[in-house]
Amino acid sequence: MTSTIKQLSEAEIRAILRAADEIIAQGGRTLLAKILKGSREKKILEIGLDGCPTYGWFRSDKLDEIKLKIDWMIDFDFLDIQYSGKLPMIIFTERGWEIERDQLADEILEEWNQWLADDKESPDMSYLKDRNRKMIFLLLDKIKETGNRKYIPYLKEWAKVDYKKVRAEIQSTIKSLESNEPIDQQSVSERKKSIQEALKGLAPQDLLLKCWECGDRFTFTIGEQQFYKQKGFVHPKRCEPCRGKKYLDYM
Repeated sequence: MTSTIKQLSEAEIRAILRAADEIIAQGGRTLLAKILKGSREKKILEIGLDGCPTYGWFRSDKLDEIKLKIDWMIDFDFLDIQYSGKLPMIIFTERGWEIERDQLADEILEEWNQWLADDKESPDMSYLKDRNRKMIFLLLDKIKETGNRKYIPYLKEWAKVDYKKVRAEIQSTIKSLESNEPIDQQSVSERKKSIQEALKGLAPQDLLLKCWECGDRFTFTIGEQQFYKQKGFVHPKRCEPCRGKKYLDYM
């Protein structure tokens, strides 16, 4: 995945991650690019991808230009490719998921704020069941950090439909809000700092690997890494001379 894009903004990084969340491990670069382009293809509309908050984010860009942005996201360790059979699927890296789960939690909290503004009572909270547990616990942490009791009715509705471990965390959050527990400002600050660090990405670089055959170190270049990733190969276990020797042994 070689991209000529120099740098994406924080807003662009977040937009691409949000769109990727809709198709993680189920679609590839082209489908992701079409969501961000705002494609009106039948497939996009049939599976509701036009409902993604960042659908059409890069509407004025050409599809190939959007793919270059996605390649940049892969090169800089926000997204990765995982093969399902012969099909390359987009997945999050640890860095990408750290950023995405944080903005997903914020998105849900903003949705609750809108419900409160609309005086919506007793909403169906089953949509939170079976969501990623780390994201759910982060959402509950963010609710605690508001110190606002207005969320308690929604938390009680949620506790009716979720699993035991989640219910326990929900009850802990309710108790925290009711008792006006002090906010752990250090934890909040550390999380924000970690997100900002993650948003810097990790520039591609050559890797130094150890040969399983001879024990020598050898360089696995950026170009080789990109080729292996495109083909769905794992990192080489042998240096080039040992690979050549192994090939000759089969001849």
